[in-house]
Amino acid sequence: MTALTLSTAAAPGLRADAIVIGVAKGTKGPVVAPGAEAVDKAYDGKLAGVLETLGASGAEGELTKLPAPAGFKAPLVLAVGLGAEPDASGTADAGYGAEALRRAAGVAARALAGTRKAAFALPVDGPGALEAIGEGALLGAYSFDTYKENGRPSAKAKNGKAPLAEAVLLGGKPRDAAHKGAVARAVAVCEELNRSRDLINMPPNDLTPAIFAGIAQAAAKEHGLKVQVLDEKALAKGGYGGILGVGGGSAATPRLVKLSYTHPKADKHLAYVGKGITYDSGGISLKPAGHNETMKCDMSGAAAVFAAVVAAARLGLQVNVTGWLALAENMPSGSAVRPGDVLRMYSGKTVEVLNTDAEGRLVLADALWAASQEKPDAIVDVATLTGAMMLALGSRTFGVMANDEAFRSALHEAADEVGEPAWPMPLPEHLRKGMESSVADIANMGERMGGGLVAGLFLREFVGEGITWAHLDIAGPAFNEGGPFGYTPKGGTGSAVRTLVRLAELTAAGDLG
Repeated sequence: MTALTLSTAAAPGLRADAIVIGVAKGTKGPVVAPGAEAVDKAYDGKLAGVLETLGASGAEGELTKLPAPAGFKAPLVLAVGLGAEPDASGTADAGYGAEALRRAAGVAARALAGTRKAAFALPVDGPGALEAIGEGALLGAYSFDTYKENGRPSAKAKNGKAPLAEAVLLGGKPRDAAHKGAVARAVAVCEELNRSRDLINMPPNDLTPAIFAGIAQAAAKEHGLKVQVLDEKALAKGGYGGILGVGGGSAATPRLVKLSYTHPKADKHLAYVGKGITYDSGGISLKPAGHNETMKCDMSGAAAVFAAVVAAARLGLQVNVTGWLALAENMPSGSAVRPGDVLRMYSGKTVEVLNTDAEGRLVLADALWAASQEKPDAIVDVATLTGAMMLALGSRTFGVMANDEAFRSALHEAADEVGEPAWPMPLPEHLRKGMESSVADIANMGERMGGGLVAGLFLREFVGEGITWAHLDIAGPAFNEGGPFGYTPKGGTGSAVRTLVRLAELTAAGDLG
């Protein structure tokens, strides 16, 4: 991954391939953002005019390249748009927001693929800004190239260019504890988030449930976590009918992975549950043509949970975090679960399967009940669960449902704080009636309208009594089928990782009660 360093050096004297500066959209034209004073001075204070002449406006994500002034050791100045100039009303908190800095750094890092070193002279008013710029650079520089050049892992990507090798954050003090801590957090979170992107982008022939479980075991050994893997025999012995039912049609047998991080002084326990369908054909209820090609991403929830638990361990958070990865491959075959079958779940409840493509809720139900047995303070499940949520919120926003309004609000605020678009969604009680079954305790399908909410109501049935729970439906933002934007690449995005890490931090700090 791109190296991240701090420097108090002045931009003109720094040896680098490029100097990245910010430019904002002012009321009368582009405005050079703080951090670029030395660069502006080298242009005789006329840099904003030069940029405007070149067509720059300061709009978010806009890039303008120009040759560095005489005397600079870097040959290139890269101006990146920050969006609207902050309100200059004199209020204490007026400044560029973390997300604006994160996105700008991401755009610049992606544009600088093929370079060894870039200095980021973006606005820095404290550790938070440094962390945001660092996150943007690390996430924006990401590329997945394992399968390129005849299968040989290669550093090349983005039109054959290697990702940016080093990002130097100007304005950061290498010996300042807060500044070093900000960089350390950015590195830990982004390395694990990028690992989740790698998993999501892996082809399903190379990421079966067993292989995913093995990756989790290796990470547990590396970071001092406890890990338990239940294979198909252990699942059968334990009565995990949901996971076994979904995975029964595939030659790649299912797994349930429990990944545990514990802190000796922790007095709170969070459980994260992730949907890990390593490939989803729809099963017997086969998906129509055109809906299969990206279904390797249906394990994005499990990838997010995996990354968040490891990140919590790397950060040493004073909270216990347990991750449950419900892993299966949903395939049609003679042994696959059929519409009309009844599964006995780990909780003892029976489920009539009306649609085998509503499989995520079945594996999550078993994992949610398993997580509930440990009586955690809260459970959060994460899943690419329903197309209905994409219809409701689009491709960049995930839905948040919960059995506790305050907890739902806290999760929404945590997501907003880290720059992950989310929106609180209800769990209307009248929709529960649609899942009534004449032969089982509940059916895995209900009313078509409000399908994302129906899925949330189904999952709630498998949460232990008295346990605070929330459900994140990341079906939209988990996999970007369009072009890259900000620090978000094409393909797997790592959606919800930063929200889960932030929730763990808030819990460790005692800010969630």
